[in-house]
Formats: sequence, C-alpha cells, structure tokens
Amino acid sequence: MEDFNYLNCTRYIFGHKKETEVGRILKENNTKKVLVVYGKHSATKNGLIDIVKNSIETNNIKCFLLGGIEPNPKDNLVYDGIKLVKENDIDYLLAVGGGSVIDTCKAISFGSFIDGDFFDYYLNWKPINKTVPIGVILTIAASGSESSTNSVITSIKYNKKLGYANELLRPKFAILDPELTFTLSEKQTFIGIADIIAHLLERYFSPSKNVYTSDLLIEGCLNSLIYESTPKLKKNLNDYDARSNVMWCGTLAHSNILGCDRKQDWATHKMSYELSATYGVIHGVAVGILFPSWMKIVYKNDVEKFYQFAIKVMHIKEGKNHDEIALEGIKKFKKFLSETLLIPATFSELNCGPIDINLLNNNIWKNNASLGGFKVLTRTDTVNILKNCI
Repeated sequence: MEDFNYLNCTRYIFGHKKETEVGRILKENNTKKVLVVYGKHSATKNGLIDIVKNSIETNNIKCFLLGGIEPNPKDNLVYDGIKLVKENDIDYLLAVGGGSVIDTCKAISFGSFIDGDFFDYYLNWKPINKTVPIGVILTIAASGSESSTNSVITSIKYNKKLGYANELLRPKFAILDPELTFTLSEKQTFIGIADIIAHLLERYFSPSKNVYTSDLLIEGCLNSLIYESTPKLKKNLNDYDARSNVMWCGTLAHSNILGCDRKQDWATHKMSYELSATYGVIHGVAVGILFPSWMKIVYKNDVEKFYQFAIKVMHIKEGKNHDEIALEGIKKFKKFLSETLLIPATFSELNCGPIDINLLNNNIWKNNASLGGFKVLTRTDTVNILKNCI
C-alpha cells in the first residue's frame, strides 16, 4: 500500500427531490449571486432549471444563467462564464447536469481569478490559489466530477482535450437525486455506466501491492454495476434502487477514495481524450472501446492481477492456467460492454468516418510525455491498442 494524504470536502445530499433545497443550501453558504450552468436541452425541457431558479430566488439570491454546454465541453463557454462572473461579482457557481457541465464550472471557477488564458493551466498544470465555490445538482451518473478534483476541457484554438486537477476544484456540495436520471435514454444510461467502470478500472489495475481493502471495494462496485444495477435497468429504466446504486457508484469511483492508496494507470483515459478531440467520440464510448484492447496488450505485465479480475469481477471459474483464465475474463468483459451496455466493439461501429491510426497515435504522443502506471506504454503499444479496435 502506498502512503497517501486524502481529504474530500464535498457534502453529499442524496435522495428524493433534494434539488428543491438548493436555494436554502446556497443561502447557508452566504451566497449573494449564483451562476447556474447547464446543458443544451434536457434541464430546461423537463423544468429542472425553473425549479432550481425558483428555489434560488425564493431565498433572495440573484440568479444568472449560462446554458448550452455540450458533451466533450469546449472552452468557448468557459470564457463566457468567466466574463459573467467578473462583470457581475458572482460568488457561487451551480452546475446542473453531468460531467461536461461540472468540468466547465471548474474551469470558470479558477479562471475567474487569473490573468490570461485559463487553458494555459491545462497545458502546463500551473498552480491555483483561489476559486469561486461550486455546487452541483447531478443529472447524469457517469463522470464522478461531482466530487473529484478533475476537469477536462477541449480547446478550440489548440484542438486539444486536456485535463487539469486541483483540490480547490472539488465541489462544496453535490445534490444526488436518482430520479433526475430517469429521463436518460438506455443509451445514455449505459454509456454512463461504462464511464464509471473505466474510472474503477484505472485504479484497480495498479502496480501497487497489498491493497486488499481497496481491491475489494472496487470489485464490490464493479459487481454492483455489472450484476445488480445493469440487469435491473435493462428491465426497467426507472428502477429507483438501481439508479441510486449507479449514481453512488459513480461518485465513489472518481472521488478517489478507492484509489488514494495505490498508483493508478489512466493510459486508456488519455488515449480516449484524443479519440474524442479528433473524432468527437463520446467519452464513455471512447473508454469502452479502448479498455478491452488495452487489457490484451498489457495483461502479461501482471497476469495474476488479471486472473484476480477474471475470478472476482467476471466470475470465471478458477483454474490452473492463469494466463488462459485472464484472457477469458477480458473476453467476457468485452462481451459485456458490447452486448449488454451496447458500447461499439470496433472503430467501424462509431459512425464517425474512417479512423486514421497514425494521426491518432501521433496526437496521443504529442499531448502526453508518458502513458500508463500499470504498464508504461510505448508508441508501439498504443499503435497496437488502436489497431485492436479496428
């Protein structure tokens, strides 16, 4: 087990209709002016923004709105948000949505207190010392950004999708009402589950030893998603208990409570950023298509870890040939992604035109000096991972 220092200051408010309490919660935090940031359609169409606005204004807090955030969020609306905060002395940000909205809020949060271009911090990972506090009303269980230090933004100018992390970017509170995810389609729901699974696996496959406790916790979350929640949602997308467990799994997966005691990997995520930036592939789909391919390339680096994954997560029967069982676990995992979560198994299923492997690989290495913690990847490794996806 690795040494660690862990602090999570996010307050979780979980349950039925908790979003109606947001005005009171903001008032408790001495908020005077709040900028509500949200997506393009669903939050307004289903009346959620009206509910939120009413709760805020009932508590005598001035409310400003910034809508239109897209999946794989771009920097243009970050700049708009920074301008609104500065011009109106806004003292709180409220993200109503999923990871894209929350990540945008995080960029606005520190961008409002710096000179120059906020994206320089994503390019060079500069330190920050002041932020506008952030609250969240979560509507999509996927990214875990509601309790993480991380933000991922795409720059239109640089055509790069990059991440930035700082403890100051953890939201102060996150309202988690599973009913707000009822409007999600089966496709959106299962892409979100694939994203959560990827966050768990990036931590699970680690070179760190003697991490029994967090291994069991990660395996528990994976089993909950694969064998409990997903089958229930296949039968009924409005199963409250299943939605609740997916939402809480998503928060646990990326709050880093399950990964603070170990070295982590993140090669698949960094590769997926380039797939999203270059071809517009949704993040949950990108990690879902890349992960089984990454597994096939790296499993020999620690066959016993993949044997453990096969037995404890994919429920393959124990046997003497650990190499074969490890491969069987990878095969079953890929089948779960493609046949149950309906994640494309190959690039040809993405409907975004032909994928230029050399271009994609060059972009990966242009934006990353190194890749991988479980196994440090080479350029040949990443080419082979991409070719496995054809």
